[in-house]
Amino acid sequence: MSLALRRIWRAPAVQALLLQLAAAPLTVVAAFLLLRAGAPVSLAGAALLQGIFAAALSGWRRLAPWWLAIQLLFPLALLAGVALQLPPMLFLGGFLILLLIYWSTFRTQVPYYPSGRRAWDAVAAVLPPDRPLFFIDIGSGLGGLVLDLARRRPESTFVGIELAPLPWLASALRARLAGGSARFVRGDYEHLDLGAYDAVFAYLSPAAMDGLWRKASTEMRPGSLLLSYEFNIGAKPPDINIMPTGAGPALYGWHF
Repeated sequence: MSLALRRIWRAPAVQALLLQLAAAPLTVVAAFLLLRAGAPVSLAGAALLQGIFAAALSGWRRLAPWWLAIQLLFPLALLAGVALQLPPMLFLGGFLILLLIYWSTFRTQVPYYPSGRRAWDAVAAVLPPDRPLFFIDIGSGLGGLVLDLARRRPESTFVGIELAPLPWLASALRARLAGGSARFVRGDYEHLDLGAYDAVFAYLSPAAMDGLWRKASTEMRPGSLLLSYEFNIGAKPPDINIMPTGAGPALYGWHF
């Protein structure tokens, strides 16, 4: 099996789908046994059985706790959606919009997390002030941080990389309208050489932090800085730990 296929197989969303499929024959057998015993089984009851079996299999596969709830409720939600008799195009439109926003979240386990003004201020405060920087925001979303830093530090180069098409397009249009030096590329940061940058910022997810650290510790050069908002790296204590002004998660940093 290729590396790409292994990564897709390990994605919790893919495993959840396969476990739902695996639960289907168990539901059929259970419903048959209940009918033979004289117990009526409605469609809602069958959907509940399907959810129970899928949740049990997900627990056996040690998926995160929220997946158990999703697996339990998914068949019931699907049945309710069918009962509402909504137009199929509505579901297709919703699926396409979510796909353009979240794209390969099922594989990367990195949903869209907006950082906000407090995080931008904290990042601006820790960047070295005495020299031009080559900075990249991996998973840049709608581009707020990159655009903000480009306004503050016009002598430096600020880049955002985003995999999902719709957020990337929105950030690229914002950069064009702003007319500054900020720029955005669409792609996967795993294909980048992080050694090309003076500072790397990430607002990803707990599932991605070990991989980010392995990549950064291999590629980032001496004197560079890795920043992560909210999510710490367990392999190495941070050199920087800043609580942004007001409520909000911490900003962590590691010097190389």
